[in-house]
Amino acid sequence: MTKQEKVDYVIEQLELFFPEVPIPLNHSSTYTLLIAVLLSAQCTDARVNKITPLLFAKADTPEEMVKLSVEQIAEIIRPCGLTPMKSKGIRGLSEILIEKYEGQVPASFEALESLPAVGHKTASVVMSQAFNVPAFPVDTHIHRLMFRWGLSNGKSVVQTERDAKRIFPENLWNKLHLQIIYYARAYSPARGWDLEKDVISQKIGRKSEIAKLKIKP
Repeated sequence: MTKQEKVDYVIEQLELFFPEVPIPLNHSSTYTLLIAVLLSAQCTDARVNKITPLLFAKADTPEEMVKLSVEQIAEIIRPCGLTPMKSKGIRGLSEILIEKYEGQVPASFEALESLPAVGHKTASVVMSQAFNVPAFPVDTHIHRLMFRWGLSNGKSVVQTERDAKRIFPENLWNKLHLQIIYYARAYSPARGWDLEKDVISQKIGRKSEIAKLKIKP
């Protein structure tokens, strides 16, 4: 099977499994999406979705967020982890949005990545899901499956993103990255991986990865 045949197979199967892909993080605006994505760093989407209603009940705009102290924000978001960095980032970026962008989230990678606590992945998610700009945010699920499927060497998320953008059509990036995440969670997890349920890995998976399960490909 050539790499292009693998790519075509992945696209075909993901569309069969997940023709619709809702955004995993609950939000009501571009600002609340930005905050939710920031909170999701090293935290599950399910946990973020439990915490954001508590935070957004107090502040769901930059103007309201800056009325809270860093300590007040930290107390609410503590279950999401990385509390000092995230709480300072949320308040700091809210101040900048008010001062520089009239309270609006900017629609550019450069501007987003200049905000406190906003890295490339967070910016990519916001650009993709809020502004419909082609992007391919790579999380641990995508990083794992791109390697497991033999579509990237798995050395870094930077390389995985570069490989994904090179092999998948740009017009599919925004939907495809979500499809891979949903597929990974349901059928190809890091732990408790059952190859019998993972039809894509059965077909195109690396033999070295499948061998870890002591199952013949």
